[in-house]
Amino acid sequence: MTQNRTARDAIYLAACAVNGTVPEADRVRTMDLDAVYALAARHLIGAAIAYALESAGVRDSRSAAAIAAAMRKTALFERAWNDIKAQLEARGIWYMPLKGAVLKSYYPKYGMREFADHDILFDATRAGDVRAVMEGLGFTTERFGTSNHDIYHKPPVLNFEMHSALFGPSHDEKLYEYYRNVEDRLLGEGCEKRFSPEDFYLYFLAHEYKHYSGGGTGLRSLLDTYILLNRAPLNMNYVAAEAERLGIAEFEQQNRALALRLLGGEALSEADGEMLDYMLSSGTYGTINHRVENRMRKHGWGKLRYMLDRFLVPVSKKNRSYAAFAGMYPLFYKHKLLLPLLPFYRTFRAMRAGRFKREAQAIRQVK
Repeated sequence: MTQNRTARDAIYLAACAVNGTVPEADRVRTMDLDAVYALAARHLIGAAIAYALESAGVRDSRSAAAIAAAMRKTALFERAWNDIKAQLEARGIWYMPLKGAVLKSYYPKYGMREFADHDILFDATRAGDVRAVMEGLGFTTERFGTSNHDIYHKPPVLNFEMHSALFGPSHDEKLYEYYRNVEDRLLGEGCEKRFSPEDFYLYFLAHEYKHYSGGGTGLRSLLDTYILLNRAPLNMNYVAAEAERLGIAEFEQQNRALALRLLGGEALSEADGEMLDYMLSSGTYGTINHRVENRMRKHGWGKLRYMLDRFLVPVSKKNRSYAAFAGMYPLFYKHKLLLPLLPFYRTFRAMRAGRFKREAQAIRQVK
């Protein structure tokens, strides 16, 4: 285990926040709060840290700003979501809030659970109507019809990801197939749908696993796991059976054990420490280094094979990535003669955005 003092302090404060306990004054006095806040920002747990510190009487501009910003953002999203929801219901479009849009209300303090966007599942046959709703409410369409979710933005901070499906064909095959006909699992009459507590937990884990096995995921996901496990008793026999079907049984067990021990103040096992190290190095949204390493490990590729795969594009509909590529690059797939140019176009875009250089550096660093 290689967690440093800053990480231990941040985790301690986060644990105090989610458990509603007051941090020890003597310990807080010895903390490097600049470093703690910097780490918290990378993991989107700054508001939780600030709430814990304020409960211990440590009130400064940083804690006040973190809490005020989180509360303001939460309020703006709630107001916008109420407007969107009313429009969806008026048009008879079913919907279901996902992930942070639900989790934020489970935390002990308003605004404690930070987020960058709201994710909403909706009736995929009504995508055009949903777009009309969003644009009618002043949102700009950032992406539409190119993946399993459309993206809408409205200044200053509102980002909504409207999901026509929970996973796309380019994602893990077991996750995609399991959630392909998700309507069969939904509860609720009328337009507003919901998962059972167990199914909400399973989808949350499936989503986290997608990130964890890709570029990685960070401390916020452990706080979410802890909150969900302590909110209400779950039928763990059902969870275990469905996690096995999803192909995430091992991840569910390890993630649950780590969250409960870490935030419950228990000693960690060696396996817990390794998982925590990985999460600490990932931050909230993962890193390009982890993404490259995990992809190479998953497929058993060397560096050359990895680079070749990144340059190739699917040309057969039998390829699981075909639909995803066709959605992202419709012009090239509509006019098939242009497909040989697509690898160069993708490379050019990656170079302009700086992604090409970062990924090349990550490939070189793989041992």
